[in-house]
Amino acid sequence: MLGNQWASVHAGNGIDAHVLVTHYHWDHIQGIPFFQPFFEARNRFHFYSFQSKDLGPNSLRQVLEAQLAKPYFPVDVSTMTAERHFREIAGSEKWEICGTKVSTAWLNHPQGCLGYRLDTTGGSVVYATDNEPGVAEFDSSLRQLASGADVLIYDAQYSPEQLASTRRNWGHSSWLEGVKMARSAKVRNLVLFHHDPDSSDQRVDAFLSAARQEFPATWAATEGMTITLSERGVDVVLRGSRVGQRRRLRFAATVSGHAEDGSLFQEKAIVRDLSLQGAYLCLKSRPRLQSEMRVVIEAAGDKDRASMLSLRGTVIHCDPGREKNDNGVGVVFIEEGDPTILGG
Repeated sequence: MLGNQWASVHAGNGIDAHVLVTHYHWDHIQGIPFFQPFFEARNRFHFYSFQSKDLGPNSLRQVLEAQLAKPYFPVDVSTMTAERHFREIAGSEKWEICGTKVSTAWLNHPQGCLGYRLDTTGGSVVYATDNEPGVAEFDSSLRQLASGADVLIYDAQYSPEQLASTRRNWGHSSWLEGVKMARSAKVRNLVLFHHDPDSSDQRVDAFLSAARQEFPATWAATEGMTITLSERGVDVVLRGSRVGQRRRLRFAATVSGHAEDGSLFQEKAIVRDLSLQGAYLCLKSRPRLQSEMRVVIEAAGDKDRASMLSLRGTVIHCDPGREKNDNGVGVVFIEEGDPTILGG
């Protein structure tokens, strides 16, 4: 997706870009052979990563060549015609790329992993994926790397209970550890990242809800999500709705949640369509993206008593509605009472 976007934006002009590789595990490199700009001769890329103890010098170059080799891929690395430059780096290094200051720190992960900090004119971002807390040396270096950052993108693959038991020493972390790091490093925004493949959208939303009780400026990374840094602060935009096929309807509901300015609101609303996964609402209030919301639908019961359906959800979409001063709000419902979410 990103490669196609770049090709469209540059429209025949060459791309000169820098690629920061955290480590060599498959889930972080498997997209490389499918990134179209790597196969266009007019482009130039600068790759950065560390020397693996298992591979020795030119580790990243070896990894790329092995990826595009028989019997794993139909063509070899010679088809990757873009100009490529490789630089091996380590933890605690600093350099500058086109005015952006780059810093690194080692993370606690099997076979090694680097975290990166980018300090730009618009703000600072720290990318700290694949890290297991609990080793003082790594915890200290990450805290220093993340100190005062505008955005910390952090490994939150497991629940606190999984991290303390069945997933201990697997090299990953939890939303609770992300909150602790965000607090201690005094970052402004925390983005939960590296979701477990077995986690449903509802489970990730529940992690987010729990994290926001402790650190309100928390987000959950989603496909197509963009974060823009500027002098005005951090702007987060989510792409479309994750809600599946919905049914058109018109139900009255009472909705409560948090507005963009953090204030609480409650209002009568209309549910315009609904699925088992979520709903589309028409509201006067404009809720904060990824904030938790309670939707109480007035369903048809018997003639002597009202019937209410109370649902807990997360706001994933908010656009101007069809009518003036209305907002169209997409909500994904969260499963209630998952005992593995909250932690301690």
